[in-house]
Amino acid sequence: MPIDGLDANFWRGKRVLLTGHTGFKGAWAALWLSHLGAEVTGLALAPDTDPNLFTLASVEEHLTSRIVDMRDREALRTAVRDADPHIVIHMAAQPLVRRSYVAPVDTFAANVMGTVHLLDALREATALRTVLVVTTDKVYENAEQGISFVEDNPLGGHDPYSASKAATEIVVSSYARSFLAESGIRVATARGGNVIGGGDFSEDRLVPDIWRALHAGKPLVLRNPAAARPWQHVLDCLSGYFAFVRGLSDDLPLPAALNFGPAPDVAPVTVAALAEAVQAAFGITSDWKPANMAGPHEMTTLEIDSSRARTLLGWRDRLPGSASIEWLADWYRALNRNDDMQIFTLSQIAAYEDRYRKGLGA
Repeated sequence: MPIDGLDANFWRGKRVLLTGHTGFKGAWAALWLSHLGAEVTGLALAPDTDPNLFTLASVEEHLTSRIVDMRDREALRTAVRDADPHIVIHMAAQPLVRRSYVAPVDTFAANVMGTVHLLDALREATALRTVLVVTTDKVYENAEQGISFVEDNPLGGHDPYSASKAATEIVVSSYARSFLAESGIRVATARGGNVIGGGDFSEDRLVPDIWRALHAGKPLVLRNPAAARPWQHVLDCLSGYFAFVRGLSDDLPLPAALNFGPAPDVAPVTVAALAEAVQAAFGITSDWKPANMAGPHEMTTLEIDSSRARTLLGWRDRLPGSASIEWLADWYRALNRNDDMQIFTLSQIAAYEDRYRKGLGA
């Protein structure tokens, strides 16, 4: 029986502390959790792009938003005490590989010590029952041998971002076993693939780069066109996280980490192939050129095996392949029409739930 992570009866009235709510994935999560009836408190830095989904969709109307730096231990402790959460979903991070090369100390401080500060503050949270820490598919030691990583593979990281997230996994395991488990709190990590969807405006990400190039009337520049990644729509990824939280909260026998990525029979798609598909969805002729300068090292191949999440949670993609691209293109077209983006974003959430209830998808 699939674990129903979208059951409003489960979320209604739950106090959920969501970190990173001003980011791309976090803003979608905040809207969705509020839509499901959760009482959401968000902790994060202010949005770092203009435009951004948090502002465009007026996400702040749906939760208690607190601008908090995860590196500020005392401010974080106060915010956790005020939220008094039943459930914590930790997404706040410095999430960009290339930025981590420019600011490695800040990356480790935000991702590792930010998580330490949060987990330490949660030791005092008396109502808390479930903690899900979101890391990344890049936590695995990747020798680029074409391995589809499973949860038992060794952790590691060449670039500071990947290394910081692998270190975060170790921090979470330590706090869970040393402190939180003895209080009956379930703690786990979710390792998501590369997510795409409407509302992403981050630097050095493919879909935002396509959108910016289109609006600037310039050709798209691809840094690593042959690089292959496990792309999936943000709503598919979040639905997996929510199912994981539900299963942990129901005290089901689940592992301490699960991968969330495309179906096992779907090969990773190259940056160039995805770029061309997204450009086609935007109604423009493929127009890109490779970057003419070398950048810091980024992995060429990355593939994760999400079979365990599919088996244990009954989770699966509702927007596989071309559907994910059409949905993200629809979102940006709505933005270009000056639609009310809160209404449109919630309409995509509702349409996804309809697919979920009808059992559609891969």
